[in-house]
Amino acid sequence: MGHEPTISRDQSRTAAKGRRGGRFSGLGRDALVASICGGVVALMVGASYAAVPFYNWFCRATGFNGTTQVATSAPANGPIARKISVRFDSNVAPGLPWKFEPEQSEIEVNIGQVVTVFYTVTNQAARTTAGQAAYNVAPLTVGSYFQKINCFCFTEQTMAPGEKREMPVVFYVDPSIAEDHENDGLNTITLSYTFYPVKDPVVKPLAAGENDKRKGNL
Repeated sequence: MGHEPTISRDQSRTAAKGRRGGRFSGLGRDALVASICGGVVALMVGASYAAVPFYNWFCRATGFNGTTQVATSAPANGPIARKISVRFDSNVAPGLPWKFEPEQSEIEVNIGQVVTVFYTVTNQAARTTAGQAAYNVAPLTVGSYFQKINCFCFTEQTMAPGEKREMPVVFYVDPSIAEDHENDGLNTITLSYTFYPVKDPVVKPLAAGENDKRKGNL
């Protein structure tokens, strides 16, 4: 006659603890995996926001994608004899009721010469509107040589109903471009702006643009 296996009380308690421990360890693993996934998602979201200012900084530092540079004064070695044509382009994105155009479509300048040009902006709406200009130059490889000393594109622009304003751009083409033999055949640079609407503009007096009045070339 066969004997059925018997399990001691100690063995039974050990087995029960193992089952409970397995359930708890499984929950612990699930919580750990969920925490890791949440952390990865948060990191990706944070990286996506950080990518925008980093990209802007990279473009300004390198001239990548035709992004122009910011200068604080005229070049130390002054203008050179070589001349170049600069064309001016203007665009307004949908949703912004502005008329935006350069006063001159093209000029010829000496490389290294500091020049002031003006764009005219008119708010055609019966309400106050605000915009911010994006910009680049073409060819895209010239961005690192195109230096702006002053530009309306540095700040948001708020326009009263029907307001018309002249907005200056003060710039020069860096003389070091003459040492870049890839640009030996360069005869024309195009400076292009596009104004985009600002939905939540920075609150500031509308008279903030008074310092932008025509002052002539620097």
